Amino acid sequence: MQAGEQATLLEALIKIARDAGDLIMDVYRSDFEVRGKNDASPVTAADEQAEALILQGLKALDWQFPIIAEEAHSAGDIPQIDNFFWLVDPLDGTREFVNRNGEFTVNIALIQDGNPLLGVVLAPALNQLYAGSRGNGAFMEDKDGVRREICVRKPSTGGLDVLASRSHGDTAALDQLLQGRQVKSLINAGSSLKLCLIAAGHADVYPRQGRTMEWDIAAGDAVLRAAGGLVQVMDGGPLVYGKAGFENPHFVASGGEPFF
Repeated sequence: MQAGEQATLLEALIKIARDAGDLIMDVYRSDFEVRGKNDASPVTAADEQAEALILQGLKALDWQFPIIAEEAHSAGDIPQIDNFFWLVDPLDGTREFVNRNGEFTVNIALIQDGNPLLGVVLAPALNQLYAGSRGNGAFMEDKDGVRREICVRKPSTGGLDVLASRSHGDTAALDQLLQGRQVKSLINAGSSLKLCLIAAGHADVYPRQGRTMEWDIAAGDAVLRAAGGLVQVMDGGPLVYGKAGFENPHFVASGGEPFF
């Protein structure tokens, strides 16, 4: 897919993500119900309604690829993937949504040959949108549609600004991984925003040593890679997509320099 096609497709995804974000905010402002899925993770009407809207939007595009979406996957709807496929998390950070702290996101990514080609991450409660593609770089867009390019930063000599999961932290494992490295600050954040904060140059590294699924991070990974960063698994290789079961190994996202 050429850079011009990527740019056109990204604009369509931004519209779909913003429509999903509007729907999510309607639920967010209501007295919504929280239910448990088979894996004990929470789900709300916002997850389900936003996913339905996103799937409808993707199926209306000129580009037709298989769609792996979180709630559909949970229900057993798992199409066979090809070299191109979509990964959709309609509401990443459902715990943040339930706790009403604003740190939840809409995530849509296109994967090509196991790598994120382009993606959109929208935090509707924070009025922040991040987008990027392999051929066009990455940018941030505010609620008025004003855009600015973003890129990763080189770590300062004063130490690393490290991001940690607000809801899934493992302090002992994190301390062991960071042993021997100078850490300036530890910042807790929810959802795929952590990857976008590195892409925008606000932090240096995000280690994740817990269970994640491909749809949780694919869009943020696309933005990060478009901004000059990378996501590595623990042997130093790049994280790839389309794995059996769509579950990720432990990984580290980083900005200006590889972590391993």
